[in-house]
Amino acid sequence: MADFVEKASEKITKLSDEQLERLLNTVREENKIYDSIIQSIPSGLVIVDNNWCITKINKSAKRYLHFFHLHLIKSDPVWNLIADEEVSNFISFCAQKQNTNTNEEFSIVSADDKARFIVVSILPLVCDGKIAGTIIFIEDITAKRQQEILMHRMESLKSLTNLAASVAHEIKNPLGAISIHIQLLQKSIKKCREGDGQLPDEKFMEKYLSVVNEEIENLNKIVMDFLFAVRPLKVNMTLSEPDSIIEKSINFFMPEFENCGIEVSVNLQGNRNRLLIDEKLFREIFINIVQNAKAAILSSKKSNGKLAINSFIKNDHYILTIADNGCGMDEATCSRIFEPYYTTKADGTGLGLTTVYKIVKEFRGEITVNSELDEGTVFTVQIPVPQKETMLLEE
Repeated sequence: MADFVEKASEKITKLSDEQLERLLNTVREENKIYDSIIQSIPSGLVIVDNNWCITKINKSAKRYLHFFHLHLIKSDPVWNLIADEEVSNFISFCAQKQNTNTNEEFSIVSADDKARFIVVSILPLVCDGKIAGTIIFIEDITAKRQQEILMHRMESLKSLTNLAASVAHEIKNPLGAISIHIQLLQKSIKKCREGDGQLPDEKFMEKYLSVVNEEIENLNKIVMDFLFAVRPLKVNMTLSEPDSIIEKSINFFMPEFENCGIEVSVNLQGNRNRLLIDEKLFREIFINIVQNAKAAILSSKKSNGKLAINSFIKNDHYILTIADNGCGMDEATCSRIFEPYYTTKADGTGLGLTTVYKIVKEFRGEITVNSELDEGTVFTVQIPVPQKETMLLEE
């Protein structure tokens, strides 16, 4: 059909009115088909001219991104019409730097008020060998991201079998002690009743009952530890800049460290890479480790307390290191610091670093600790950088 239109247009001056009408109808039908195809594509599609003004937009693009002032599409560049600030800034940056064949992943709230993960790709629109504009392609990868999160949680459940076995073993000892002391108490009561009919004195009974109560507390602690270990976290995963979260947190605790005479040095990677994390929980990781570092420095009673915070990208991972020159830990302590209720502090709960470990694992990351007694400690957190979904050819 396209060949027919092209050949007919070459002889347009020789066409009769009837042939011209037929040609126009053919062109109209082709445009309807092309428009139907564009509107039916499940991915978002925005076509802009060389001034970055919208010439074509489909329904999916409007659904994924909230556009406003669409009556200005002929005069305003596309980034001025997009409500999402991050997407708008990305497209504006690509326009200014003339970047094409590039993409970026975003977490957004779509027009239907649902949280989604999308990949926005910037592609050149080539016509007759020349750049005639730009194609903005929007792909929804929400299902894939949610599946990855679900699979990660399913993998985490594999360790529950061993954990349950350990808990069952731990419960046996308190139950055995309770059983023995209740039997001893029952025998004493029975013996007294068979004799003079009087119960043993209170001190005698309290001796057994206090042991029973202690063991019941131990049982309760074991059960609470188990529930804490297996209870899933409430996680709201979005694409966020970890360094931005760290900078805000540093401003919060810096006066406290200055008052304690602790020198804080910060060296963040600066590329503003975004990670698939929960901002609130990532802040909890950072604050918890930093507070532990402060306690270690103060307990060492060193006059030159130092805390070093560094971040960088390596092997597709965001790496955060928090180092202090505090009291440090021996190898035995290092091997247990992430266990529930294990603490070296007199007033500690033993849950802080366990929570940190759980959160890091929820982010599909890893956390390690290196420490030397009386020298200091280094915590290293590694979180994978989301890989871009669209593979693009070089321009």
